[in-house]
Amino acid sequence: MALMDKYINKLNELDFSKMHNDDFMLTWEKSDDELQAVFTVAEALRTLRENNISSKIFDSGLGISLFRDNSTRTRFSFASACNLLGLEVQDLDEGKSQVAHGETVRETANMVSFMADVIGIRDDMYIGKGNTYMREVSKAVREGHEEGTLEQIPTLVNLQCDIDHPTQAMADALHLINEFGGVENLKGKKVAMSWAYSPSYGKPLSVPQGIIGLLTRFGMDVVLAHPEGYEVMPEVEEVAKKNAELSGGSFTKTNSMEEAFKDADIVYPKSWAPFVAMEKRTELYGNGDFDGIKALEKELLAHNAEHKDWQCTEELMKTTKDGKALYLHCLPADITGVSCEVGEVDASVFDRYRKPLYKEASYKPYAIAAMIFLSKVKNPQEVLAKLEAETKERQVK
Repeated sequence: MALMDKYINKLNELDFSKMHNDDFMLTWEKSDDELQAVFTVAEALRTLRENNISSKIFDSGLGISLFRDNSTRTRFSFASACNLLGLEVQDLDEGKSQVAHGETVRETANMVSFMADVIGIRDDMYIGKGNTYMREVSKAVREGHEEGTLEQIPTLVNLQCDIDHPTQAMADALHLINEFGGVENLKGKKVAMSWAYSPSYGKPLSVPQGIIGLLTRFGMDVVLAHPEGYEVMPEVEEVAKKNAELSGGSFTKTNSMEEAFKDADIVYPKSWAPFVAMEKRTELYGNGDFDGIKALEKELLAHNAEHKDWQCTEELMKTTKDGKALYLHCLPADITGVSCEVGEVDASVFDRYRKPLYKEASYKPYAIAAMIFLSKVKNPQEVLAKLEAETKERQVK
């Protein structure tokens, strides 16, 4: 049996035709078949690389990356994904570009895209801004293609916005699929997506929102836990509720970390800022009120400090399913006694799960590459078969 046969056979069962020349913005905008196609192609690309077979589908071209927030894992995952497919990456530094002098979104999007096949954007800091900006860029390059300015339509991949972190959530899901032996085995598993204490301020909402927006698609029992006042976007909660109803799973909320962890199969303790606070920060930045921002930061740090008991401890982990729940984190975690005095997780818990955590992170480049692949390749089955048949070595040994 050829390496790609099982992936090709799976793709033959799915309808993902609308993904061709389409962007990847939010997971809940994609159908179940389209999500399965991403998982399948990601696994196929990983298999090719593990067998030293080149998966380059481009001979030339650019992947443009724009990070409006600091990033290590996602930045390198995007670069790795582009390189895996044969694209070179060019960072767009707005501070060193004409954007700093008032260049419009339309101009910027078109000027950087003459030979770009994909644009990856991280814009997660301001409520109501990040995803909106991404859609403006997408609209601009599509208009540029229609008008003949651009020879191709660059695919836009959401590398994290104010609403969702689809590449992280899809990587996390791939990790779970592999850990539990198939997506069908996720049904009925309890997931605790819990707020956890951090001595820092303003962590984005998009990770918890991405998790509740995606894992409820698989019939899982997803519990969102946080202290009072740390709510996420209500519209994303509605997405999670509808997903759970359709998949036969459940979505519940609690103000008790202990309740969420009890008998959980998977725990995801992660700090985030309250939705209302993020809205307020966006307004303050828009008004240029930097004194107000400093006052808000001080207020939120004090608020966080009232909930130092929201930690992933050894004692809490013992209350999970057989005391062996799978611990997830998008990294970097705030580790008690290591990266901070008191943080999201005990050092002993983190160290015990270090290997699976790194494995979890390793799926992100393949998830991103699969999103690009499915947008750029009209017949993925044919191309995967061709890549294997050519057996071009990635590395000459």
